Amino acid sequence: MTPKQQLSERDIRTKYITPAIKAAGWEIESQILEEVSFTDGKIYVKGKLTARGKRKRADYILYYKSIAVAIIEAKDNNHSARSGIQQALDYAKTLDIPYAFSSNGDGFFFHDRTANDTNIETELSLNAFPSPECLLEKYKKFKNIVTPEEDRIVQQEYFSDGSGRKPRYYQQIAVNRTVEAIAKGQNRILLVMATGTGKTYTAFQIIYRLWKAGVKKRILFLADRNALIDQTRQGDFKHFRDKMTVIKNRQIDKSYEVYLALYQGLVEMMKPQMHTNNFQKIFLI
Repeated sequence: MTPKQQLSERDIRTKYITPAIKAAGWEIESQILEEVSFTDGKIYVKGKLTARGKRKRADYILYYKSIAVAIIEAKDNNHSARSGIQQALDYAKTLDIPYAFSSNGDGFFFHDRTANDTNIETELSLNAFPSPECLLEKYKKFKNIVTPEEDRIVQQEYFSDGSGRKPRYYQQIAVNRTVEAIAKGQNRILLVMATGTGKTYTAFQIIYRLWKAGVKKRILFLADRNALIDQTRQGDFKHFRDKMTVIKNRQIDKSYEVYLALYQGLVEMMKPQMHTNNFQKIFLI
């Protein structure tokens, strides 16, 4: 048998870290992502030449349904268990993940970004990795998710069409924070996103999760040009199918649940029913 000190980082992950995570109750297929690249790399420009820097890649990201709750950085056994914790913390901050771990195959070093007492950092044996339920309960306590209804809404999963497309990390942060805020009763939320960052797709995922959870019965999506309405209807929002309609001629058919409309077209038709809490108004600026 090869001594642990002679194993590569990949071997350490395969032989020790992954089995320890699985033994704690995490499911490989649905809760564990390995070697997750979450940036394309910084662009460097020199004269007329451009080049990409190194992509940021996490060894493990652990999910509980739609919530990324933990990140793990692995090192070979010639390093200490805590050697990867700074890298894990840097990635955790970028990805808005509360719990960071590092491991060398002997055990885990745990940094709790939500703690404010002496339990911020803890050394764990290899067979003491926290279960999904343990980390979720810590997460809910940190986020002050106290009622079963809040919990149900927050855990509503993202839309997936089977193509493998997922929100980028910053889109996930925007969607999760928005859904959490609405679950806790906040009704006015402003998201500011730059051109090309996927505002419509982000809005779609917010709407889908709220709609699927039954939190909002009717959704109003406003844009300022017909071209954007058509693009939205035929693009990301096409998955709403017969639940969606475009408001035309200042007429509202209440048999639909998702409405697309122009700002300008609603100026003279803002009737009382449009001001009720039955509508979740989504504005893209």
